[in-house]
Amino acid sequence: MPKRPNIILIMTDQQRADTVAAHGASHMHTPHIDSLVDGGISFHQAHCPGATCTPSRAAIFTGMFAHNTGTYSFNNWGHQRTWVQDLADHGYYCANIGKMHFQPRDVTGGFHERIIVENPTSTGNWGGNGDDDWGKFLAFNDQERPNYRHLSDPDWQNKYQCVPWHLDEHLHSDVFTADSACSWIKQWKEEKPLFLQVGFPGPHEPWDAPQRWVDRYDPNNLPEPVDFDNDLSDLPAQQTAIKNFHATCDHESRIDMPNAKPEDVQRMRQHYYAKISYVDEQIGKVLDALDQSGLLENSIVLFTSDHGEMLGDHGMAYKWLMYDSITRVPFIIKDFRSKASSLSVDALTSLMDIGPTVLEYAQCPVATRLEGKSLKPILTGNSTENHNAVYCEDNYMVMRRTQTTKTVHYIGQNQGEFYDLVQDPTESKNLWNDPTYSELRDQERLKLLDWLATSSYFNGGHKTQSADSNNHYPIRWHSDGNYGIHGDNYRFIQR
Repeated sequence: MPKRPNIILIMTDQQRADTVAAHGASHMHTPHIDSLVDGGISFHQAHCPGATCTPSRAAIFTGMFAHNTGTYSFNNWGHQRTWVQDLADHGYYCANIGKMHFQPRDVTGGFHERIIVENPTSTGNWGGNGDDDWGKFLAFNDQERPNYRHLSDPDWQNKYQCVPWHLDEHLHSDVFTADSACSWIKQWKEEKPLFLQVGFPGPHEPWDAPQRWVDRYDPNNLPEPVDFDNDLSDLPAQQTAIKNFHATCDHESRIDMPNAKPEDVQRMRQHYYAKISYVDEQIGKVLDALDQSGLLENSIVLFTSDHGEMLGDHGMAYKWLMYDSITRVPFIIKDFRSKASSLSVDALTSLMDIGPTVLEYAQCPVATRLEGKSLKPILTGNSTENHNAVYCEDNYMVMRRTQTTKTVHYIGQNQGEFYDLVQDPTESKNLWNDPTYSELRDQERLKLLDWLATSSYFNGGHKTQSADSNNHYPIRWHSDGNYGIHGDNYRFIQR
């Protein structure tokens, strides 16, 4: 058997797809992410399965959508099996350094060891034992976690999360994550193949890059938000409620978007992009450490983010909704064992595909509970197709997105969202009540219902059925509508 590759999964938090210079974002400075694009495979229509951190990460790492795990929001999911455990059971040494967002925070999640970093302003302990490792590092350096500034700073919500880092840079959570990863890599001497997840807290707010990075971006020369003046009147009331909630909440995420001016949004963008560049700088340190250790030459590196950021689009900030600004994320895979040319893939891709892809690369069985599809056929040049549609679930909403339409069903409401992405790629005109599109909208809603019912029927079996030694269950189903009976002769029925 050929030597199995090391697999490195680098994840940022809340990074939009349009923030990688090598993908055409000329306003960005991301040389280290760009280095993964060079010789790697870029998935330009990659979408997350949850519109906030916890639901998305729970779905990615369990391999099951929220309706099969119950993790729609800030729910406990650390008790559920991850495909990381599958890697560990088949000979991989698994380490997590940085953010995973397990709840409870300190579970192993299948990892042999973890260095835990949560959100920079995690006022709670997420079910953990005391502060996380970064918080303890701050305490060792006679510093406190920067919490509760919305209470101590009367102008907090008008700062729009634009707060340059106020301490020495080595104390920043993204730097701590990178430095911890570099030290860990240098000390790694095992002969086992390695799965290493490095989770950066940034660019999640607060947008606190050092001033030296803020100064690299001119707010007058940055892309402007799309549909900023949308009053949300033709959209479900939940969108207005979310916008107003962030202006009044008792949390450091407080931000006055209802009264934001264009210059406020451009300043937000300046600091957000600066933080991405700061995280990119840290990614470069990790890649250098992997290279210097000799690990990189036998490694496959995956780079992505758990979800995106509105950043003023449609007059909104943060996440929680189903616009492409949130669901579409950067996703790159680079196999350092080969000298392949760069490849761009426009096929619809889900981050649910990460688990099956990693397991196939690792020559491990792909557990039947996983709802994604391995990307190996695309990565090996044997296919250019993937999903007919991708799905996202979060907070009373379910999204179905094809290459041409987007349907968002709001649970318990008559109103929803429907977009013609060919005519309206920025999702600025909600066609839910447009009679011209009613037939197409209803067809897409039925497909969404069928997906939910089929996934619940087949993949919910992990809750009650016994698995075999490879963690397989009697039924296997894929989220694009292929399913069949698992047995000696694996067969699919095309629905």
